[in-house]
Amino acid sequence: MSETRGLTCIRCPRGCQLVATIEGRSVTAVTGNACPRGAAYAADEVCHPMRCVTTTVVVDGSPLDAVVSVRTAGDVPREKVTDVVRALSDVRLTSPVHVGDLVLANVCGTGVNVVATREA
Repeated sequence: MSETRGLTCIRCPRGCQLVATIEGRSVTAVTGNACPRGAAYAADEVCHPMRCVTTTVVVDGSPLDAVVSVRTAGDVPREKVTDVVRALSDVRLTSPVHVGDLVLANVCGTGVNVVATREA
């Protein structure tokens, strides 16, 4: 038996309203997409959702602020987002911090690094 799921595509600025037809654990059809990226997004989102994580990390000795913004350098599985944020809550950096500096390698065993997104 198949089911449908509505999604808003985030692969480009269009924000197409997608309808994915799901049979078992697979997407068998996607409608509403204006480009092939929408179909790929729907399949990924239904079968293996991924997220980019952004948060802040404490910086000791920073003349500007007490924290710096950071993000994952790639997407992590959605079910690991809370674990990633928890792991980063224990991280303390020392000033100076530069954009692109490695903050935490292979966060939570995902193979994805966390990097700084601004100077501090």
